[in-house]
Amino acid sequence: MEDRPSTPRLVDVARAAGVSLATASRALTGSNGVSATLAAHVQAVAAQVGYVPNSHARALAGGQVSTVGLIVHDVGDPYFAEIARGVLREAESRGYTAMISQTERDPRAELSRIRGLRAQRVNSIVLAGSGYIQPSAETAAELVSFRAAGGRVAVIGRHHLPVDAVLPDNRAGGVAAMGHLLELGHRRIGVISGPEQLTTVEDRLRGLREAAQAHGLAWESIPVTCGDFTREGGAAAAARLLGEHPGLTAVAALNDPMAVGALSWLLHDGRRIPAQISVMGFDDIPVAVDVYPGLTTIRLPMITMGRKALELVLQPSAARPRRRRTGHELVIRASTGPAPA
Repeated sequence: MEDRPSTPRLVDVARAAGVSLATASRALTGSNGVSATLAAHVQAVAAQVGYVPNSHARALAGGQVSTVGLIVHDVGDPYFAEIARGVLREAESRGYTAMISQTERDPRAELSRIRGLRAQRVNSIVLAGSGYIQPSAETAAELVSFRAAGGRVAVIGRHHLPVDAVLPDNRAGGVAAMGHLLELGHRRIGVISGPEQLTTVEDRLRGLREAAQAHGLAWESIPVTCGDFTREGGAAAAARLLGEHPGLTAVAALNDPMAVGALSWLLHDGRRIPAQISVMGFDDIPVAVDVYPGLTTIRLPMITMGRKALELVLQPSAARPRRRRTGHELVIRASTGPAPA
């Protein structure tokens, strides 16, 4: 049996380039102490001999890995897909790669993903998606331990963890959403909400409540039906909500997939939108402009949120957790109109 050719090693690159092993290592990792001309020469030799750096071996040796970890609730959710796009774009522009995993909103899975990334020697983690009003003590302790060991972490949509955070404009967006419906003359408004234990739901509901009260409408008079943060969850919630309150003239959903599900159910039920009933969404995912009728919604800068989170984890650590807040925009399309007489 013939011997297979061995994989080129760093020592082979150093020998072929005529430099020391240490110089070859510095040239290929972009470290200081090597001129640009020499670094280019070593890199050209490495490409010629077919050398591929072993990032895992470098990690075990104590070096940094140019990989960031991104943990989301659901990679199939358009909200998280847009955030991931922002993280990936920024990572690529800085020469990093991203390792993506999902939790499906399971706190145990989230803790497992964080520990898994630590085991891979990833030193920067972005945790995207609403946390729980009462966060897991184990997750908080794991993140504190990660930071104490030199790791960097930023969260998106959470404000209960002692780490850097990008905070969507959920409360103010809720104010704008309810304000839009009230300004159109709606007073018989129902809300389709996501899981009550999530901070995003709490913040958006708070905004809706503040706007209603500011217009003299008692929050207790507004029915709220909870469901999954999905298209199917929105359709099922709309069926329950309108079954119990058939006279509603407007529905505010706390995210766009739920709003799209509500739109579909209402149209199938024979409702004319917006002549009989208006539908309001939240987030402005790409499909919001393509559904019929086009979905009125609150636009959040999801790609920018991902980019800002990555910027935070790649900056030097700060003494206190940093906060980056986003704006929001009311995007009016054809799914909302004046309240019927």
